[in-house]
Amino acid sequence: MRSYHILMIYLFSYAKLDCKRQLHLLLRSVNGASGTSAKNLLLGASLWREEGAYLHLEIGPRSYSTSTMTERFDCYYCRDNLHGKKYVMKDEKHVCTKCFDKLCANTCAECRRPIGADAKELNHKNRHWHEDCFRCAKCYKPLANEPFSARDDGKIMCGTCGSREDGNRCQACYKVVMPGTQNVEYKNKVWHEECFTCFECKQPIRSQSFLNKGDDIFCGPCHEKKFAKKCFHCKQPITSGGISYQDQPWHSECFVCRTCRKGLAGTRFTSHEEHVYCVDCYKTSVAKQCNGCKNPITGFGHGTNVVNYEGHSWHEYCFNCKKCSLSLANKRFVINGEDIYCPDCAKKL
Repeated sequence: MRSYHILMIYLFSYAKLDCKRQLHLLLRSVNGASGTSAKNLLLGASLWREEGAYLHLEIGPRSYSTSTMTERFDCYYCRDNLHGKKYVMKDEKHVCTKCFDKLCANTCAECRRPIGADAKELNHKNRHWHEDCFRCAKCYKPLANEPFSARDDGKIMCGTCGSREDGNRCQACYKVVMPGTQNVEYKNKVWHEECFTCFECKQPIRSQSFLNKGDDIFCGPCHEKKFAKKCFHCKQPITSGGISYQDQPWHSECFVCRTCRKGLAGTRFTSHEEHVYCVDCYKTSVAKQCNGCKNPITGFGHGTNVVNYEGHSWHEYCFNCKKCSLSLANKRFVINGEDIYCPDCAKKL
């Protein structure tokens, strides 16, 4: 205990002396002590502080002394004095540039080398680059002062390459369709305007109408030539307004009465020997005359069945016995001149 009191008095006596001299004197006193007592003295001294004059001693590999008179400023790792030297603040600790480069520097995401204290560093989403390493992965353009995009695979790209990589691709040439360029969209697919061509003639369709057959696109003329049905009458393609009769396609303007040329689409008509006629022309020009009522047999209206016998024709409802008016359709009858009779009436003639 005597040595301890002597040391404390000794320290206080030299408290106003130069800091380095105090430390030197202190270490000399400690060196004079032995064993455990010397260690205890140092520990006691490290906790000692007096108002007005300060002396603070830290023991261990990071020990340094500070004073309000001449304050020390050391690297957190190597303990080198940093007065007049470059240093870096890392987690609120002062670090010399050498230790920073070796122990604290971030690793460049491109070249995998440390980004030193003297290098310019760029970071994005917890990744770091040297300024010279921050380039487009496609065209290698420096991007330190340029707009860029970060892809899901980690690649950094300039605006132009990013648009090409992420943009819609043309269904014909598979190249990117750049925003703002002329293009054609059809069924959720996109083409360059010059790539949207007819499958048959290979000419760009541009603003004209087109038709598709499966996945192939055709201009109007080529589609008509290749796929349109041919009119039964004129043998030309039917593009619109066609009608069907007896499983044959017709232009509506071709489906007309043979005699008067009246259009028959949507009206009553009949046919004779592969020609079609309106009702009026059929009655006057084609239909047979009933041998009973002397009117044309058209097949329209009441009673469409016809009875033919030896070059004569009757409406079914006109084929009756001349005397008793009994219907003779599907029955035995007797011809007398141009008249017909049932067997019973024929016996009475």
